[in-house]
Amino acid sequence: MKEELADLFDAALTTLQQDGTLQESSSNYRIERSKNPEHGDLACNIAMTLAKKAGMPPRDLAQKIIAALPDNALIGECHVAGPGFINIFLCSDAATSVIQSILSQGKRFGHNNHGKQQKVQVEFVSANPTGPLHVGHGRGAAVGDSLCRLLTACGWDVTAEFYYNDAGQQISNLALSTQLRCKGITPDDRQWPEDGYRGEYIIDIAEAYMAGARVDAVDKHVTAAGDPDDLDAIREFAVAWLRREQDLDLKAFAVDFDVYFLESSLYSDGKVEKTVERLSNNGRTYEKDGALWLKTTDYGDDKDRVMRKTDGNFTYFVPDVAYHRDKWERGFQRVINEQGADHHSTITRVRAGLQALDIGIPEGWPEYVLHQMVMVVKGGEEVKISKRAGSYVTLRDLIDEVGCDATRYFLVSRRPDSQLTFDIDLALSQSNDNPVYYIQYAHARICSVMRKLEQAGMAFDLAKAELTRLDEEAEKTLLKSLGQYPELVSTAGEKCEPHMIATYLHKLAGEYHSYYNAHKMLLDDHGLRHARIALSLAVKQVLANGMHLLGVTPVEQM
Repeated sequence: MKEELADLFDAALTTLQQDGTLQESSSNYRIERSKNPEHGDLACNIAMTLAKKAGMPPRDLAQKIIAALPDNALIGECHVAGPGFINIFLCSDAATSVIQSILSQGKRFGHNNHGKQQKVQVEFVSANPTGPLHVGHGRGAAVGDSLCRLLTACGWDVTAEFYYNDAGQQISNLALSTQLRCKGITPDDRQWPEDGYRGEYIIDIAEAYMAGARVDAVDKHVTAAGDPDDLDAIREFAVAWLRREQDLDLKAFAVDFDVYFLESSLYSDGKVEKTVERLSNNGRTYEKDGALWLKTTDYGDDKDRVMRKTDGNFTYFVPDVAYHRDKWERGFQRVINEQGADHHSTITRVRAGLQALDIGIPEGWPEYVLHQMVMVVKGGEEVKISKRAGSYVTLRDLIDEVGCDATRYFLVSRRPDSQLTFDIDLALSQSNDNPVYYIQYAHARICSVMRKLEQAGMAFDLAKAELTRLDEEAEKTLLKSLGQYPELVSTAGEKCEPHMIATYLHKLAGEYHSYYNAHKMLLDDHGLRHARIALSLAVKQVLANGMHLLGVTPVEQM
């Protein structure tokens, strides 16, 4: 809608330039939805942005722009308001035309090509393979996957990537914990390391290893050696076991990845060493106190950072720099990292390292979407411990408790940078207070209307729908909301905020429930019946499209 209106205003500016009213026709104006229906459907500030250049009062210029608008079937009338706003009242046919657009475009309604099929990589979850995925990982999965779906709808060529942190001290702790379990040593024993893993899953891994089990992960197949003294074999088996477990959790969560990247490959392929060598050759490092430092203060950090410690090991951000260099060299000029808020401190140093490479990476690359913690409550009390994980609530716990749909919706329903309380009792309730139930019920309700229509021997025919009769306030409200959906998808994609879709769906579902409760659908009046069915089907389609962006199932009956 806004794009069509912009074309009309651009044409008016061209006309005014041709008759000498304007010297130039370019303008960065905005067309926004009106908050007050008395002020029209939309408002445009175009006259105020050009008045100074035109040398006339904004209100006078606004009148000339209105007069220069080409004939069209979209705008009913325009009025000048305030200091020079142009309030736009759409034709009644234009308001109802959204129904025809939705029903003809189907699943594609709301999509755009703003990305122009440019490549974008979205990295998310990227958990250490040291235990089951926790609820925080689940929030990252829900936000990251929804962001991938949203960007795809906005015309981007999206690659979803999972970065396995399969190197470092945490992996060593995993291997040692499993080895001790293989030897019958429990966490209560003095030999158990302070940073060892205590969850019951370690017992499962140890028993499988000693039994000579085979593990088939996404891109790795490992058969256990069964030797409790072979720490390297235990490490390989434990990592493969937990990668498989995480893969199964993500599959149950309806999340798929295009690429799985191993941190260990950065070392085995020499990419970490090559990155450090490049930084040193560029004069961006120095030796001090037996360690190698990066001059991150040259790029806005509050102090320089150690790259290689005195023991010869690299600090954790160095492989991150090497990994992002690899992303850039794979051709991803746009990269979005969806991570937990605890990664905030690494952003400056990773970007500093990338700038110091001097290979053409722009400032501010990559982009970050950071999510805050999730608190799980049940019966009014916080749930902190999972029997399987030992010290935290797992993603699988939530999926098993409330289902995939409710888990996904709840975890994506708030801004990522706001803390989230996941109320298990609310997610399980079949009431209007449960937003995902409320939304799915609206979709199922419309499916029920269609079944009743068929049972009554009535057939729907859009050609017989008298759409101009959809003139009651509740119908106007629904039509307006439906018309806003494409703009919402565009804005949510631009801002990387999929929670906007969740908020919209809840609002649209509420509007339809109110409409359904107050209006009869299966009328004897054929023209109005077809119109109301058409409106209902349009709502159903948009609900389904929006739920798809969030990975939620549009059920046909509850």
